[in-house]
Amino acid sequence: MIAAVLVPITAAGGVVWALRTKGSPEETARLFLAAWSRSDYAAMRELTADPPTAFEDWYRRFHDDLKLSAQRFRMIGSTEKAEGEDVRFRAELSGPVDFSFDGVLRLVERDRVWRVSWTPAAIHPKLARGRRVRLTTLPAERAPVTAADGSRIDTPQAPGSVQQIVEQLAEQYGSRLTGTASARVDVIDTATGKRVDTVATGGSEPGEPLATTLDPRVHRAGADALDRVTRPASLVAVRPSTGEILAVVNKPGGYNRALLGTYPPGSTFKIVTASALVADGVTPGETVRCPAEQNIGGFPFHNAGFHDYGALPFRDAFAHSCNTTFGSMAVKLLGSERLAKVAADFGFGARIKIGIPAVDAAFPAPHDDTDLASAAIGQGRVLASPLNMASVAGAIASGTWRQPRLVAAALVPDGAPPRRLEPAVVSALRRLMPAVVSEGTASGVSFPSGTAGKTGTAEYGSGKEPPTHSWFIGYRGDLAFAVIVEGGGTGAAIAAPIAARFLNSLN
Repeated sequence: MIAAVLVPITAAGGVVWALRTKGSPEETARLFLAAWSRSDYAAMRELTADPPTAFEDWYRRFHDDLKLSAQRFRMIGSTEKAEGEDVRFRAELSGPVDFSFDGVLRLVERDRVWRVSWTPAAIHPKLARGRRVRLTTLPAERAPVTAADGSRIDTPQAPGSVQQIVEQLAEQYGSRLTGTASARVDVIDTATGKRVDTVATGGSEPGEPLATTLDPRVHRAGADALDRVTRPASLVAVRPSTGEILAVVNKPGGYNRALLGTYPPGSTFKIVTASALVADGVTPGETVRCPAEQNIGGFPFHNAGFHDYGALPFRDAFAHSCNTTFGSMAVKLLGSERLAKVAADFGFGARIKIGIPAVDAAFPAPHDDTDLASAAIGQGRVLASPLNMASVAGAIASGTWRQPRLVAAALVPDGAPPRRLEPAVVSALRRLMPAVVSEGTASGVSFPSGTAGKTGTAEYGSGKEPPTHSWFIGYRGDLAFAVIVEGGGTGAAIAAPIAARFLNSLN
């Protein structure tokens, strides 16, 4: 508290003691503003002349209405008045709207002490009884999500599979798309709720558009190819030279099996096994054996339909998808570590980041010969999504396995690095995979010229004749793809024709 003191005054007849006001208006103002800065409303009341009953409420309401996170009040000057002194102050406020304003405190003398003569205008010049401040937030305009050609895909008119991807992108990149909302500080009439004045505005920052790699033309071709399919199915297409995902089609919708589904890849994995064998010296023309059935590690492996191809070139064993050939050669020539290493070159075990959630391809280390033989033909514990297998085909097309991505590379900086395949492997597989279409398991399907691929019939479940997923993966030019039909049967009968419809519609 500021106190008055007695001072002597010389006068006729002796000394007279008189009261003099201690301190100054500026000193009281500084104490008041310092208390306000720390929201010490009790101390402010003590420095105020005749404070109203709701004094503290006025200040609390001002603070809370503006959702302030920080505040600072400081004196910037003063002017003497006939009945006291006006002290000017600067308010610097932080919250949804950062702003400052200049206000005035009227200082008057009460009982030889300088105090603040209070009205609502002491808080803000525009305030008066019956008024308060109001913070209005105006949401920022959401930035668009676009396809590779710039067309918007975040609309109700987008295909269902695309809308699903947009929803997932919004979860991953919501702050980028939304931007920063704008806000406004108004003084309102509390009786009517109407705005009296606007005292501050906070500018918004617009959201930043998000471009995807999706190609509407390729996506439409994929959707049309699956149009007549009645079982759950997916089609994924990527650009091998960049890893860009061009199409992700799921039928029915609701679950993104193209990116999140994990399936045994079946004979499509023979691309990986063949690459390992070629890298270790097997040539496409080398004669191998393909019996109808063969015991490997105490377990009988057999070809589809128990077909016995006898002795034939390795190229033909790949084209006819000989299980007995690949299972036995993996055990005799490769071993678990070697096949695992080559599988890693095709992205198995890599932590991929495409821009939205996607599963990683899994190649658990085989623990015996039977497990290794099963893995070599894409059975056992080997699991992959359609996206994973489209990238396997893309690795042969470009000569390098690349992490697939749905957004710009800069937005997925921590993804798996590219893995360049051995040139001899690429050269050999570029001869083996076209043979599947020209004379192998998919030779009865009308593919456009230049198509290379691999069928897959992946068993799941149990029983003497377990159900099978139907696979076909391949490439044509700078386009790689994978098709799966859950429980669809053989790859040649179901998935391959879908792939052919897809490619022919892009011609």
